[in-house]
Amino acid sequence: MGSRRGSGSSAPASSPGSRSAAFTARAAILAVVVCAVLLSLAYPLREYVAQRGEIERLQAQQRATERRVAALARQQQQWNDPAYIKAQARERLHFVLPGETAYVVLDPGARAKEDASGSPTLSPLQPDVGSGPWYSELWRSVQAADHPVDPTER
Repeated sequence: MGSRRGSGSSAPASSPGSRSAAFTARAAILAVVVCAVLLSLAYPLREYVAQRGEIERLQAQQRATERRVAALARQQQQWNDPAYIKAQARERLHFVLPGETAYVVLDPGARAKEDASGSPTLSPLQPDVGSGPWYSELWRSVQAADHPVDPTER
């Protein structure tokens, strides 16, 4: 009434061919399961890596934006200072206080200089005083356009 384990009869011996076939089948099933697990993890892993890269990019963009905001806040603080506004008006717009005299230094040789085309160069602050009214200059340019000058005649 006991079990047969301890008895002298042994279980039927399996042949070496059937054992290797069972091992191969188990290995194939294990390989399929491992491949299925790897394939099921590949997409989420790829998404995780892509999202981490996106997070890093957005964090860098946020840091750059924070630096820009800080620079703009410093600039706003400057513009809240009346002395800074006064200095900027004097520098950029050439404002002077009542009683002050403004001097603009012009290059005395600017009217005498000629560029490569032979026409005199003028500074933007120096009008061409001797040329007459603007409409006479316009009419002269229309007349000159009717009679082009050959470059070889110069």
